[in-house]
Amino acid sequence: MTRRPHLVIINPDSWRGDHCGFAGHPAPVTPVLDRWVGNQAVGFTRAFCQNPVCTPSRCSFMTGWYPHVRGHRTMYHMLRPDEPCLLRDLKDAGWHVWWGGKNDLVPGQHPVDAYCTVRHRWGPEVQWVGNLPEVAQWRGDPAGDRFYSFLYGRLPLAAGETEFPGNDLATVRAACEQIRTRPADQPLCLYLALSHPHPPYAVADPWYSLVARERVPPRVPTPAPGQQPLVHDRLRELQRLGGWDEARWNELRAIYLGMCAETDHWIGMIEQALRAAGIWEDTAVLVFSDHGDFTGDHGLVEKTQNTFNDCLARVPLVVKPPAGAALRAGVNDALVELVDIPATVYELAGIAPRHRHFGRSLLPLVAGGRGGREAVFCEGGRLAGEDEAKELESLSSDDTAGLYWPRMTVQREGDAAHGKAVMVRTARHKYVRRLYERDELYDLAADPGERVNRIDDPALAGERERLRALLLDHLLATADVVPWGADGRN
Repeated sequence: MTRRPHLVIINPDSWRGDHCGFAGHPAPVTPVLDRWVGNQAVGFTRAFCQNPVCTPSRCSFMTGWYPHVRGHRTMYHMLRPDEPCLLRDLKDAGWHVWWGGKNDLVPGQHPVDAYCTVRHRWGPEVQWVGNLPEVAQWRGDPAGDRFYSFLYGRLPLAAGETEFPGNDLATVRAACEQIRTRPADQPLCLYLALSHPHPPYAVADPWYSLVARERVPPRVPTPAPGQQPLVHDRLRELQRLGGWDEARWNELRAIYLGMCAETDHWIGMIEQALRAAGIWEDTAVLVFSDHGDFTGDHGLVEKTQNTFNDCLARVPLVVKPPAGAALRAGVNDALVELVDIPATVYELAGIAPRHRHFGRSLLPLVAGGRGGREAVFCEGGRLAGEDEAKELESLSSDDTAGLYWPRMTVQREGDAAHGKAVMVRTARHKYVRRLYERDELYDLAADPGERVNRIDDPALAGERERLRALLLDHLLATADVVPWGADGRN
C-alpha cells in the first residue's frame, strides 16, 4: 500500500454470527458478504464481542479495552472525553470521518466533534420501526403472548415505494452520497452504525418473503426451569412466550433472516458506490456486529446483559483489505475478538495507537497466517446493590408498556439474576464464572446449544480448572491501563 487507504466500518446491530452464508447458514441471506469472502475478503466464523449489549460492546471495540477496564457495563455509561477512541484517532491522523446511524458510544451531553468530521442526522422523512404503527396494532393485548415478543411482521410499503423509508436506508444513501462528494485531499473513513437486524423483528418485502419458513433451522429448545441462569428463567416468565408453537417461532426467525438479508443488500449498495467512485480497490472494509440475538433460542427474544450463549456473543466479522495488502480470501475459523478491531485499523491506516490496548491486528490472519487466540472473553452484569448499573434511566425501567420492561425488571429487581459474570471460551469449551449463582461449563462439541451445564462433571474437572486459570490470567493482565505520559512530581 503506497498511500493511506479509505476505510469503511459497517456495524450492524444484533446480528448473530451464525446467520451468514459463509458461516454455514442454509438460507440465502448474505450473497454480498459471501461473494466478498469468496474472492476478496476473509470471513471470520468465530469472532466474539466482549459484552452482549450495544453500548458496552461499542466502547470495547472502539478502544481495544475490555468493559471492566473502565466500567463500561451499561447502556448509560459511554466513552468519556479522556478515554481513547478509534474514530478520534483517525480524525486526528487526517481522515475525513463521516459517522452515520446510531450513537450508543458518546454521551449525549457531550459533543461529537472530536470524533468525526461529519455526524449525519436523519431527516423528518425517516421512519423508525418501533413507532409503526401504533402499539396496539402490532403488539396486541398487553396481557397476551405477543406484547413483549418484539414481533412486528411485514412492514408496509406506500404506493410507489420499493423499499421501506427507514433510518438505515437513509443512512446508507447518505453514506453513498458522501462517497461521491468526498474531499479530494483526504482519505475517507465511513462509520455506519446501522440498526438492523435489531428487533423489533420487522422487514418489508421482498425481504419479508425471502426465506421460506420451512427452511429456517431448528432453534435451541426452551429448557425446563432451573437448568439455566436465573435471568433466563425470569425473562421467560415475563416475556410470556412459552405457549408459542414452532410455526410462530419460525415466522419470527424468518423475519430476522430477512432483516439480515436486507442489511447485506445495503452493504452491497456501499460497495457499488465505492466502485462507481473508483476507490473500491483503495478501500479497506470491515463489517461486524456489536452482539447477537436470541431469536427464539432458549425460548427467548432480544438479548441479556450477563449471559454469553454463542447466539449472543458470536458475531459476523468480514475484513476486506485494500489492494496491495496480503490476502488469502476465504473463511477463517480462528478465535478472534472485537477488541482486535482497533489494532487492525491502526495497521491498515499506518498510524500508531496513543494508548495501551489489548487487541491484536487481524491482518496476519487475513494474509493466510495461522493462529488466533487460545480463548476469547465476554463479560457483563453488576454487583449487588449497584444501583448505578441497573439502567434505571431507561424509559422501560418501570413502565409495563415498554418493549424492554421484562429485561429492565430483571435488572432492577434481582441482584443474583443480574449479577456479574465473565465467560472464557476456547475452540471446544465454554466456562462462565458467576458471582452470585452456579457457574457454567459446556462441551461445545457435544452440546453446541449449551443446554447441559457440566460444571460438576468429574470428567471435565481438569478442563474446568484450566479455564479458570485462563480466566484469572486474563483478568490480571487486563485489570487496568497505565496512561502513556507520566505526571510531574513536586
